[in-house]
Amino acid sequence: MKKLLWLIGILSWNTLAFAQNSPVFKMLRYDENWTFLKKDTSNHWYNRLKYNQVGTSGKSYISVGGEVRYQYFAIKNEDWGDIPTDKDGYVLTRYLAHIDYHINPTFRAFFQLQSSLANSRINPSPVEENTLDIHQAFADAFLWQQKGKSVLFRVGRQEMTYGSQRLIAVREAPNNRLAFDGLKFIFQQKNFKSDVFYTHPIANKAGIFDDAFNKNTQLWGFYSVINHASFLNNIDLYYLGIRKKQATYDAGKGEEIRHSIGTRIWKNKGDWQYDFEGVFQFGTFAQQQISAWTLSSNTTYQFSQLALKPKLGLKTEAISGDRNLSDNRLQTFNPLYPKGAYFGLAALIGPANLFDFHPSLDLELNERLEFGIDYDIFWRLSRKDGIYAPNMSLIYSGKNTNDQFIGTQLSAEFNYQLNPFLFFRLEGTWFETGDYLDEVSTGKDILFTAFTTQFKF
Repeated sequence: MKKLLWLIGILSWNTLAFAQNSPVFKMLRYDENWTFLKKDTSNHWYNRLKYNQVGTSGKSYISVGGEVRYQYFAIKNEDWGDIPTDKDGYVLTRYLAHIDYHINPTFRAFFQLQSSLANSRINPSPVEENTLDIHQAFADAFLWQQKGKSVLFRVGRQEMTYGSQRLIAVREAPNNRLAFDGLKFIFQQKNFKSDVFYTHPIANKAGIFDDAFNKNTQLWGFYSVINHASFLNNIDLYYLGIRKKQATYDAGKGEEIRHSIGTRIWKNKGDWQYDFEGVFQFGTFAQQQISAWTLSSNTTYQFSQLALKPKLGLKTEAISGDRNLSDNRLQTFNPLYPKGAYFGLAALIGPANLFDFHPSLDLELNERLEFGIDYDIFWRLSRKDGIYAPNMSLIYSGKNTNDQFIGTQLSAEFNYQLNPFLFFRLEGTWFETGDYLDEVSTGKDILFTAFTTQFKF
């Protein structure tokens, strides 16, 4: 591993020294556009890797890229002391490699492999370990293009992420990213974009090339974004539907058909930024009627004229839980496929049956190094429902206790962006249990530390 880190460092410095243009790597790697290298005359190997013209027409090219991520975790009292702990910590590594073939301005094919490994981990989950699989394999075709307007059709295995990643995300923080098998229509024009899709979320397995088509779950809907919408700045409007043959809540098990209608109002530029979102859910679960909801607020203000440019933030969320486990209604909110580390990389609790209050402070120590600290306070919104993991598996039931206070989480991290290719993070989390966890679990406080290095090319 030391040799691997040394090689990554040398490559990142060498690549930065000779590449004419500093790259901007995106969350969805297929969204990257390297055509600016078409007129490059440096003949540098990295530029040829990112833009390799095919033929003489100048309309066809291949771009290659990838990622290596290394993470070390040490956790004391995992799951509040109720499961065995990896005493010496464990290492997660992730490898991604893709090839992007633009056949011409109308057609394009994208292929990506993923390998996620868990070393010294006791009973790793498929989200932590997936030896080797086809992560993405899709084709694009423009059905219509005219004066800044277009309709794109995409079919195959693909990543998706929308909005603040509260409901659909690529699951970047966990070791194994998430993809979907399906089709999508993308309509785009100035200040407006809308995706309409039907997919089957991938159920990851730990072996080699065994992430088969998942017949047990379907996800469909549309997601529209309106930019520069008057005084509201930006607005998202969406509908999402999901069907699962087998879902589990504190209220029981059964087939779930759930519909989510939501809107988001946001601003992500300037010193003052905000993100407000509301979602209502309805449908059926095991002969019960679903009626669930969430309201969230995330506001920040950066004192950009002061030293260290301090940024103050405040997040708060109310997320419904079931109020009566024996009636014919289910009020537990289902976050579908959110970012895995919803409340920090420790990923201890998922967004269901919660109220949380979450202030934060971020500092720019220099142009490459940032420091952040935040404090999260959690309560159960409903005394009758339990608490859930980020993947919506039930952690502890709410059937035998009325205590609401779950606990507090204090986290701090240093982020260092050495150059566009190489990133480092050091972080720590202390979760202090509250009355609810003291009653339903062993009740030990969790101490979590992690080191991450990530190399992209």
